[in-house]
Parts: sequence; structure tokens; C-alpha cells
Amino acid sequence: MFKPTAPRLRALRRLQLTTKQAGKDYYKGTGTGSMGDHTHGGSYIINWDKVRTYVVPKDLRSCNLTPFVATRIDPKRGEFKGTSGPMDGNAYLQRWKMENGQD
Repeated sequence: MFKPTAPRLRALRRLQLTTKQAGKDYYKGTGTGSMGDHTHGGSYIINWDKVRTYVVPKDLRSCNLTPFVATRIDPKRGEFKGTSGPMDGNAYLQRWKMENGQD
């Protein structure tokens, strides 16, 4: 007899488990691993042998690697024209009125 669901069930077994499908002790995590150990007092000690380090080439001018952001762009920090800061209440209300069209 023809059963269309059998191949789908086999393919479903190869998919990743989710936290809804597994038992109560299953923790998915992020796959980053630990960078140290927890102590009995509740603090955390970093094991520097586990920390990832990236070796930068000595002469970046002759290197073929390029940055994701152009080097000629100046970083602008703390410039909020027309507002007193990033958490300005008036700017939030104006944007809310503009996007929602209500008073």
C-alpha cells in the first residue's frame, strides 16, 4: 500500500531537535562553548587557553584582507541633531505620530 507520510517521517528524523521536541534536560545553547569555569561561590573564572584570539597581519597595507567598513569613514558618536540624546521623549512621540498617524 502507498503511504506518502513514511518518507517525510524519515526526513523528519534527520532534522535538528528543538526544545519543544526533546526532554526536559535538553538545552540547545548557541554552540559557542565555554570560556571558563564556574566556581563554588557563584563567580566565573575565564580560562585564557579557551578564549579565541585572532592573529592580525603585521603589515595591513600589503595584506589582501579588507575590512567590512571602509577605513575613510569617520565614526560619529554622540551627534543627535535636534534632540537632547538617543532617549529623547519628544523625538519618540514625533516618530510614533508619524508612523501611526494618530494623536
